Amino acid sequence: MKLAITGKGGVGKTTLASLLARLYAAAGNTVLAIDANPDANLASALGLPQEQARRITPIAEMKELIEERTGAKPGAEVPFFKLNPQVDDIPDRFSATINGVKLLIMGTVKKGGGGCMCPESAVLRNLMNHLLLRKSEAVILDMDAGVEHLGRGTARAVDAFIIVVEPGRRSIQTAEAIRDLAQGLGIERCYVVGSKTTSDADRHFIIDNMPSFEVLGFINHSPMIIEADLKGISVFDAAPDAVAEATKIKKRLEDVYQERRQKS
Repeated sequence: MKLAITGKGGVGKTTLASLLARLYAAAGNTVLAIDANPDANLASALGLPQEQARRITPIAEMKELIEERTGAKPGAEVPFFKLNPQVDDIPDRFSATINGVKLLIMGTVKKGGGGCMCPESAVLRNLMNHLLLRKSEAVILDMDAGVEHLGRGTARAVDAFIIVVEPGRRSIQTAEAIRDLAQGLGIERCYVVGSKTTSDADRHFIIDNMPSFEVLGFINHSPMIIEADLKGISVFDAAPDAVAEATKIKKRLEDVYQERRQKS
């Protein structure tokens, strides 16, 4: 399975990404979790102490590596550089293993005009292409509300595009905008996971206001999730109710995937 998880900032997508990554690892799968968020927190959510998480250098900030692979120094004004740099060794060389999950932090291109093509973005785009099109392990992609890390070809390799929403109009509006962006890349398999719900009324609000989405399940509001964040430990180890909810979401994902394969 290759899953892209996105949504409005703060809705709980990193929590869901960490839970699914740990569940796939616990089931015996080789799992690669990709943190493509500007505010990278997936390492901590997976259970790595924050002081160690801060020492992981994102790929976009590895200037020597980028120059070696593209022939151009990041930030320099250069007319030519390799648009198809070698990246196949990067996951094994620069990933950190946390509780059975390999984590790769992509980082962001800190340059005006986020859509520009520069040495850093060339490496990131080619790396994402490699991870989604060629790698055989389960891939969990934790990304922000944009889809700039995905190109048209790589987007179609995603088995499920999961948009995390919380009970609220703005969160739902963001989800609809994300779906429009995803469909522009040819992604049709957009699903919803409700987050931070506290009642049946919250859950029905999401279902009733998103009739064109399939809702896979819910990660309900839990003091244990908040406590895990405060203590710097993984939700998987601290919040058994959230693990049970994520297990149901994983099962639904697999059922949907099998149903789609049978139809094709």
